[in-house]
Amino acid sequence: MPLTLEHALLPIVFAIVAALYASVGQAGGTGYIAIMGLAGFGPEVIKPTALALNVIVAAIGCVRFARAGLLTWRSFYPFAILGAPFSVLGGISDLPHGLYQPVVGILLLVASALMIRSAGRAEEIDRAAAVTPPFWPSLVAGAIVGYVSGLTGVGGGIFLSPLVLALGWIGTRQAAGVSAVFNLLNSAAALAAIWTVIPAMPEPLPWWMLAVGIGGLLGSGLGIQFLQPKALRYILAGLLLAAGVRMVFA
Repeated sequence: MPLTLEHALLPIVFAIVAALYASVGQAGGTGYIAIMGLAGFGPEVIKPTALALNVIVAAIGCVRFARAGLLTWRSFYPFAILGAPFSVLGGISDLPHGLYQPVVGILLLVASALMIRSAGRAEEIDRAAAVTPPFWPSLVAGAIVGYVSGLTGVGGGIFLSPLVLALGWIGTRQAAGVSAVFNLLNSAAALAAIWTVIPAMPEPLPWWMLAVGIGGLLGSGLGIQFLQPKALRYILAGLLLAAGVRMVFA
């Protein structure tokens, strides 16, 4: 594919998307997929590239949230036990685009509405939230979200975060940390599963990885130090809304 001005601007756009997503513990998969689709890349390039960029941003988020004391082993390992294996299954599975996209899009729109509804009471909800998520329900949630993440090429935190927040399993910033780990594990697992069948990664991928790395550093810092739970929930709601609209009307 010949280089165009649109493609030359991709690193800047990727960095902005990464910063926005990283502020709420997300890796940006849905954003990268949408951008590459608009830029004319095919699905054989979009899915592995989105997963590779997810790994970079999610890894940065894990380190930043852990150093800030917002991420503990007990808060995320129940989701990871089945999340990563089911992400591998999703990575090697395919569903008809027409069947899957609208269903997931509607779920994302519902999650967005729930986040908007709860944002005004974010501080109150966080005070009442559990310190650690329940073990057995977390196993089930991890398996379901892991499979969906592998199937779509998205890290999975965009599905997991609104779920645990709606259920009050953990607080807003803790949910961001858990999402970062979940995104890292599932993206890496799904990428490993499809690595042998990837035709070729795009040539500018190293520049894109550098761009999202910078964006991930800036965004995670904002989420940890400056943005309040109310703002974080509104940002997450906006990301869910954008992703849901894209899937429903793609």
